Amino acid sequence: MRRAIFPAAGLLAAILVAVATIGTSSRAAGETLVGNAYITAYSWQDNTPPGSPTISNPVLHKQAGGTGTYQDPVTIAVGHSTATGRDVLDFPAGTRIYLPDVRRYFIVEDTCGDGPNPQDGPCHTGAHALYNASTWIDMWIGGGGQDDSFVSDCTRKVTGVRFAVLNPASNFLVAPGAGVIHDGICDSGYGNGIFVR
Repeated sequence: MRRAIFPAAGLLAAILVAVATIGTSSRAAGETLVGNAYITAYSWQDNTPPGSPTISNPVLHKQAGGTGTYQDPVTIAVGHSTATGRDVLDFPAGTRIYLPDVRRYFIVEDTCGDGPNPQDGPCHTGAHALYNASTWIDMWIGGGGQDDSFVSDCTRKVTGVRFAVLNPASNFLVAPGAGVIHDGICDSGYGNGIFVR
């Protein structure tokens, strides 16, 4: 019974630390902490079409990319629905998202899920059903010119239920290095703590 209590207590403590830290930053309008976002990753190897940085909803970039700073956030994909006859993203294109575990800013510029009925796919509906999470977001990690197994390992490393900050302030700590995969490393594992510069 203790084993079940400690993870929950640890998560509660992490949420309180994250909220307290955000409280000391210059909060942005509409800034929201999501404590249970299911975060996955996609790369050159598994993008649509494969071997390309093509994106569906360009805002700052013409193709997937970015360094991870507030000024140059990395592309992120979100679920979408065509049930109304229009392609509607789960979060509007241009929404900034900060992911503490990789210490980078992201921007919604792409869709997660293909086919004629993306609303029936996991990116739009699977977060709660499959992972007891509130939303599903898919970060671009790059990987062009990298070994497929290295990129796959990085994808697995960054995947899981984690914290995300929607509409974040501009002063959160950013890890050095451009993008999640850079200089031959997969940069992640910073945890859920949110620190300001």
